[in-house]
Amino acid sequence: MSSKLAVVTVTYSPGEYLDQFLSSLSTATTETPQVIMADNGSTDGSPEAAAAAYPNARLFRTGANLGYGGAVNRAVAEVDDSIEFVVVANPDVRWHPGSLDGLLAAAQRWPRAGALGPLIREPDGSRYPSARSVPDLTSGAGHALLGKIWPNNPWTARYRQDNEAVTERTVGWLSGSCLLLRRAAFDSVNGFDSRYFMYMEDVDLGDRLGSAGWLNVYVPEVEVTHSKGHAAGRHPELMLPAHHTSAYRFQADRHPHVWQAPLRWALRAGLAARSKVVVASALRARHIDDREQR
Repeated sequence: MSSKLAVVTVTYSPGEYLDQFLSSLSTATTETPQVIMADNGSTDGSPEAAAAAYPNARLFRTGANLGYGGAVNRAVAEVDDSIEFVVVANPDVRWHPGSLDGLLAAAQRWPRAGALGPLIREPDGSRYPSARSVPDLTSGAGHALLGKIWPNNPWTARYRQDNEAVTERTVGWLSGSCLLLRRAAFDSVNGFDSRYFMYMEDVDLGDRLGSAGWLNVYVPEVEVTHSKGHAAGRHPELMLPAHHTSAYRFQADRHPHVWQAPLRWALRAGLAARSKVVVASALRARHIDDREQR
């Protein structure tokens, strides 16, 4: 096993994606990292099959559905303290050849990098905006309210850094779907905030790393493909409210004062209303898709 690199992925009935994740990992690095599958309660048998098929993959049962950040924290605690880097990635990531070695090389160029992330491709080959600025109330609200109906609005563009050159650079935060984390940095901020069950835990981590003096570095010369959104697509009535709850928590934590209470109340009410609208829309779309497939 590698003495400097470990890989953590969180599984929840990941199906065929997990085998793709593990098989492509062998071409991503010359290292042979231990892979810890933090399982939040899979019922499809894929983590057990993967543990049997891949000698470097270990199944670690969390004992409950802890959410993404909580499961990652539990798995990272299982990694030997001497290992310098931990990769955290979704099980539906497909590694491109040399991608992890590319991130490790970038980590040497950026000794203060606490987190490094690749360019993430959608399954159709398009680029996902995985390197973004930390949202403030203005950009966050503008993106949330107008992102769907006016995709090129200035608040979304600023938040997603759409007008930034696709070059290696520091950013506010990186997508948690694929991160190379320096263990010392991750431990210095006590890992992910496990209060975030799903969504925004990566935004929070990037913000706290930056506040602690570490850098979040985007490395677009390195690429992976992420089949994102399949869980949200299956269960919008669960995933979308979780997203809005996390968005509220992120801003409420950063506006904690008594005099800011009216702001928090307005934020909570606005996000709750938006959640109901987008869930209803997603369920209608799913119903139409199901009807067309019959």
